[in-house]
Amino acid sequence: MATTVTFGEIMLRLTSPGFERLLQSPALHATFGGGEANVAASLAAFGLPAAFVTVLPEANPLGDAAVGELRRLGVDTSRIVRARGRMGIYFLEAGASQRASRVVYDREHSAFARAEAGSIDWTSALDGAGWLHVTGITPAISEATAALAIDAVRAARTMGLTVSCDLNFRKTLWTWGKPAAAVMPEIVRATDVLIANEEDVQMALGLTADVDVHTGTLDRTSYRHLAEAVVREYPHLRAVAITLRESKSASHNVWSACLYDGREFLLSRTYDITHIVDRVGAGDSFAAGLIYGMQTGLASQAALEFAAAASCLKHSIPGDINRIGVGEVRTLLAGDGSGRVQR
Repeated sequence: MATTVTFGEIMLRLTSPGFERLLQSPALHATFGGGEANVAASLAAFGLPAAFVTVLPEANPLGDAAVGELRRLGVDTSRIVRARGRMGIYFLEAGASQRASRVVYDREHSAFARAEAGSIDWTSALDGAGWLHVTGITPAISEATAALAIDAVRAARTMGLTVSCDLNFRKTLWTWGKPAAAVMPEIVRATDVLIANEEDVQMALGLTADVDVHTGTLDRTSYRHLAEAVVREYPHLRAVAITLRESKSASHNVWSACLYDGREFLLSRTYDITHIVDRVGAGDSFAAGLIYGMQTGLASQAALEFAAAASCLKHSIPGDINRIGVGEVRTLLAGDGSGRVQR
């Protein structure tokens, strides 16, 4: 099977212990994460060939450690570019009950943010690939990374790859000049499979919808209209997948997803997730699950169910990356969500 290439920034993730506030204790837990790297690692865990493209600081032990971690997870790192700059960092304070989680970014002037247009040879970076995955995080970082993302999807289209894009709207990152709605449509016009939540569609594509993202409850009948609106605007899309999260509290979410391919509107089963361990990366695990399902020839409903189940399981895994294999996803799909010890 051809390699899936993902493109974006991997960062050092510093998390407060347990559910403490940031620096409540003089300790932080260090791991690595980033939307596109998370997708590559999940795909590798599912047994598919995956490569990650980014720009990391040269001669830098943090960058070296990030590369080493990706290699241990089975991700091809041979296409990573090294350049001057620093490692991007993000701090995470995990929420609980009615206290929301909080993310603080420290990624300005990172090697990735400073990357210049043309610094990646996309013909070489996409050699042997069959699929490219990008997100709306990359073009939010800087004007140059926006240009790189646009170059990437255009090159992929020219080379005949399938392109997926997770809109992943991050309002705190869109500060370099243009709003998301002025940039993301150009990327979506080169995309085959679009992944989003309801807020992403409204903020990144400027499409209005009769959906309130802040109530904590969802009217699923409105999501078909939202997906149809996206396909009317971008009729070349093969599929639009929308994740549906009902936030009862930081510790208790109801999770499902829908998919529209221009003909059928499909809904996944719904998961009532209590005692959440870590919800960061849940959307990335959904994207990886959907890519896995589509690449392995699952029917649309089955691919959607696999993605939703994989993402449900991610809520039980600390860290950005979903360290779950295909067998565990299939066990949940078969109805075993009891959490009983397996011996």
